[in-house]
Amino acid sequence: MGKIRVKTIGDEEQEKVDAKKAEARAVAKKAREEAEARRTAAETTTETGKTKPAEEKAETNETEEIKAEEKQAEKPEKETKKDKKEYKKATSKRHTSASYQKVATLVDKSKNYKLAEALPLLAQLKRAKFDETVELHINTIEKGISGSLTLPHGTGKATKVAIANAAVDPKGVDELVKAIESGKIDFDVLIATPDSMPKLARVARVLGPRGLMPNPKNGTVTPKPEDVAKKFEGGQFNFKTESKFPILHLAVGKLSFGDEKLSDNIKTAVKAVKTKNIKTITLKSTMSPGIKIETANL
Repeated sequence: MGKIRVKTIGDEEQEKVDAKKAEARAVAKKAREEAEARRTAAETTTETGKTKPAEEKAETNETEEIKAEEKQAEKPEKETKKDKKEYKKATSKRHTSASYQKVATLVDKSKNYKLAEALPLLAQLKRAKFDETVELHINTIEKGISGSLTLPHGTGKATKVAIANAAVDPKGVDELVKAIESGKIDFDVLIATPDSMPKLARVARVLGPRGLMPNPKNGTVTPKPEDVAKKFEGGQFNFKTESKFPILHLAVGKLSFGDEKLSDNIKTAVKAVKTKNIKTITLKSTMSPGIKIETANL
């Protein structure tokens, strides 16, 4: 009785592998037959012992090639990028702390909360011992949306302002440039006079990606830097969507502010960005899950 082949219905990957194995065996068989025919022909047309070493060497090489082909056939087909992505997604596990998982159950991910509902809920999600920062993550209709904003109750964080004034302190500007070149950036906002800009151009590649390069459009290039510095120290800050994505990240206070102050700050921030530019808003604190917010009444 011959061998019985069992086919697993739906196992397409296994069928491909089996087909490649069968193909390799056929190629190997044909190669062995050709090698045998050449050896036989050589023995009848040459003198004994003269061609045998070369023939054995050729046969050995052919055998090695056959084995290599069979071995290659045993390997599964090369995975596509999609296969790898799906495999990684299926096998990877998201590790989150028990405390995060506990508070995450309090948030309905399918619901858009009114601000008056979201703020008391946000207070319940607090996990850290420190005073967590409250953040707005806004998906906008397009990239390039920017502006300046002063929150009525501040962000809860002191803004450190640096001034570059070549007319008053040229050495100070040089020292500032050297510090930036060395990687030392200990300010949140840099304000410069117009005559300081040529010197700051040397570090534009460093400051630009961080959003710290002075710019007339956001008011950080001015002939009166001290007056502008007071505004920023008083809570004013600039915002701009990410360079590659239409997303804004805004800090709007601390959890310790309470619902009323946070509500004032959030409404002011939304007004500055403009509702017409907003797709969705997510409210969260430093360590909490996100809460989707209704934008209609903000």
